[in-house]
Amino acid sequence: MFMRRFGYAVTMLVALLGVALMATATPAQADTFNLTSCHLSGGCGTVTQFGTVTLTQVGANVTFDVVLNSGNRFVETGAGGNSLFVFNDTTTHTVSNISATLDGNTVTITGGLSGATNTAPNNADGTGDFTAAVFCTTASSCNGGSTPNINDLHFTVQGAMIADLTTANANGNIFVADILCNQTGCGGGTGPVDVSAPVPEPTTLLMVGTVLAGLGAAWRRSRSRRGALAV
Repeated sequence: MFMRRFGYAVTMLVALLGVALMATATPAQADTFNLTSCHLSGGCGTVTQFGTVTLTQVGANVTFDVVLNSGNRFVETGAGGNSLFVFNDTTTHTVSNISATLDGNTVTITGGLSGATNTAPNNADGTGDFTAAVFCTTASSCNGGSTPNINDLHFTVQGAMIADLTTANANGNIFVADILCNQTGCGGGTGPVDVSAPVPEPTTLLMVGTVLAGLGAAWRRSRSRRGALAV
């Protein structure tokens, strides 16, 4: 009887320890999303993925790295809410350190880039309303034939957590990039592409696996001891 109770106690201790570790562990430092949903004019060809959006928690700030697949570039067509990139933020934060790059090299944009959060709903065609955006300060610098070649967009949202910036809108969309699609399989369509479900967080998966393994080991020890007592 003592050994049986001891086995149960060990099982409960392992479970509680696992829950405590999951509750107090530092969250995964980065979440990556895939731009897969297509609302391009003229169709999407054979393309099923257009780029990625990575959010990284750096202290009290969140950095965004929006990276388009080779051949694609950002453009303000108007269909993307008159912005290069839109997302949701119901609390006012400051958007800073905005830069556009082409193959890793900074691109200079006439008039510069701006960002704002907790704004009036901004509609991106086919993807719904969003409350935050990064856009060209001078719109004419980023639309039509004058558009510079930009394949990556980087910026920081100050005083925010990743969870503050990953809320889906009423249409179920989280992020939207306004692009010209010239990657292999795409016929030069323009317009919004939006995000799919996030990549699972490896830290969380590891914690769950550790707890399950501990519970299994405790159960096997308890069963083995009960068997020995019964002989």
